[in-house]
Amino acid sequence: MLTGIAAAFFYLFAFITVASAFMVIAARNPVHSVLFLILAFFNAAGLFLLTGAEFLAMILLVVYVGAVAVLFLFVVMMLDVDFAELKSGALQYAPIGALVGLILAAELIIVLGGSVFAPKLGTVAFQPTPDVATRTNTAALGDILYTDYIYFFQIAGLVLLVAMIGAIVLTLRHKPNIKRQNVSEQVARTPATAIEVKQVETGKGLTEVS
Repeated sequence: MLTGIAAAFFYLFAFITVASAFMVIAARNPVHSVLFLILAFFNAAGLFLLTGAEFLAMILLVVYVGAVAVLFLFVVMMLDVDFAELKSGALQYAPIGALVGLILAAELIIVLGGSVFAPKLGTVAFQPTPDVATRTNTAALGDILYTDYIYFFQIAGLVLLVAMIGAIVLTLRHKPNIKRQNVSEQVARTPATAIEVKQVETGKGLTEVS
């Protein structure tokens, strides 16, 4: 009975996740797209819980839903983006998008069909799962990330850093009549240019206000 309930919840979470992911790219309103993305994250966390990966489920809720998705929502709502003008030139990128979609579809078919053509390939390609009684899934995940694939983890962090800097540069807007800090100009200042001495005549200076 428990297996049947778990299978029912799995198909429920999986269906809502796929439907929400489709609505992320199909919704016309970008705010609605972000809300559907949050719904997809919640259901993906439920799938992680069903597979016993409670640490990944909590990370998905705390990091992605609590920080990243909410940040996306605030950015979309605050940016004054003309989406009609943005979508007008989207057709010229349709061939590249179709090519990327075909590559992703081919990779998914290879991964999903690998178990049919080579059933023993999964036991060779993946590391053995440690015993839960001796090693928790959180500790095993830490061993994989920070020991076996530490260089790939650092490269992923570098890519995210570059993406963050690129997003800041693309959204930076310079408004006129606003004083901004110029570090090179400040460093190049000399005492002659930094201090200006005024000769004030007697009796014509500032008077103290009581």
